[in-house]
Amino acid sequence: MPRRLSASLAVALCLSGPARAQSGGGPDLDFLLQMSGRVSGEELASRVAGAGAHPLGSRDNPVRVLGPHGERAFLARLRCPAGDAPAFGRIGSFGEGPYGSILDGYGLRCGDGTSATVYMDMYHPGHDERQAPAGFTLVR
Repeated sequence: MPRRLSASLAVALCLSGPARAQSGGGPDLDFLLQMSGRVSGEELASRVAGAGAHPLGSRDNPVRVLGPHGERAFLARLRCPAGDAPAFGRIGSFGEGPYGSILDGYGLRCGDGTSATVYMDMYHPGHDERQAPAGFTLVR
């Protein structure tokens, strides 16, 4: 059973103990994301294997990144079929994904009118996605 961090415990972690802070004095976002309710270890490996049966970027196989900055960095590396960078914007949260955390959805639009929705799970420290959703390429 995945361990989840309750909202009240998350707030308590932010307000107590030795604080992990960014230079701005607020809580360290990466630390908070790592403390989320996502699965890990063998359970994560099992779910990654199951998600691999679905297209990357779908709700059943979201792109795994760390934090909102990771979402934007991945999207900035995408290229449309014609080689241009897609315009993108967050369209909302889409409930719990296959890894036990909330998914974000992004709408993508290419210069040729091609559009797509890519789902992302931002609770994956250390993961560097090296593939692109179908119809797109990824630059390094």
